[in-house]
Amino acid sequence: MAFYVYILKCSDSSFYTGHTDNLEQRFAQHQSGFFTGYTYKRRPVELVWSEYFSTRYEALEAEKRIKGWTRAKKQALIDGDWELLSELSRNRAHRR
Repeated sequence: MAFYVYILKCSDSSFYTGHTDNLEQRFAQHQSGFFTGYTYKRRPVELVWSEYFSTRYEALEAEKRIKGWTRAKKQALIDGDWELLSELSRNRAHRR
């Protein structure tokens, strides 16, 4: 079974990160207001990034990791800017 981690861009320009085993269905649920949580009042949403994982555990771990990132780091991931993503990761590690 396939699992996905995804990032939605909400109408207020904030990002929402989640994971699912059915990306199309989950996106439709967010878009329709099926979930009354974070995305409900921030519709419409746009799917801006997703990645496939082999196990739910891997997807959940990736979701947790990404949720802890700064907006800039999430944007670099979305843009596929691996150089900036690496730089932002190094900079954060030095601040600890």
